Amino acid sequence: MILEIQNVSRRFGGLLALDKVSFTVKENEILGLIGPNGAGKTTLFNAVNGVFPPTEGRVIFRGADMTGKPPFALAQMGMSRTHQIVRPLNELTVRENVTVGACFGREKHGLDAASKIADEVLEFVGLKDRAEMLAAKLNVAQKKRLELARALAQKPILILLDEVLAGLNEQEVAGMVAVIRKVRGQGVTIMMIEHLMHAVMNLSDRVVVLDYGAKIAEGTPAEVSANERVIEAYLGDPKVAQRFLEGG
Repeated sequence: MILEIQNVSRRFGGLLALDKVSFTVKENEILGLIGPNGAGKTTLFNAVNGVFPPTEGRVIFRGADMTGKPPFALAQMGMSRTHQIVRPLNELTVRENVTVGACFGREKHGLDAASKIADEVLEFVGLKDRAEMLAAKLNVAQKKRLELARALAQKPILILLDEVLAGLNEQEVAGMVAVIRKVRGQGVTIMMIEHLMHAVMNLSDRVVVLDYGAKIAEGTPAEVSANERVIEAYLGDPKVAQRFLEGG
């Protein structure tokens, strides 16, 4: 297992945002993390990625206990992430944004090598022709790709994708889905939060479902879509669940 989440809980004052969540992520799989708004999905990413430590429980990454370690330490170990709300360095060019990722990632490249990696990654995600543009000038879909490119430039072994499809039109979604498949094709393990159900169900090998901070289901997309607790909490209708699997 590349990642083990063991009984992770997180409290914010009197609010229990995560309640003893446990699951594993296998090497080179795509694991989807779904649930209603407020279910604790991004909170879990933050606990795993070191934005804040779990109140209880452990995060084991590549066999090492990384519970509460800061994001830069996890990046150097091979874990990168994107954010639901994109965070480009607006005053830097697209290439410079991605170069930063390569400088502070797993391989800690110098500026020249990092710039070359940035060019390779920008071509990979389809932003090569925007390399000299200021990041602030990109549209939403391009900023999503930039966020992914900066994370990929860190040379991750595991990447956490937080709603990289949100706000995209149908054509842009198809393009990003193709990029995600290519990322996995390069041997990178992916854990992704997504509300666009037909995409996450068709991309994922396994799916974990959260509701009110607790895990309520785990399994293949077909198993999760047929789970009565998931239908009640999130999907609402078995026919709707079936359409997700069929890409509708």
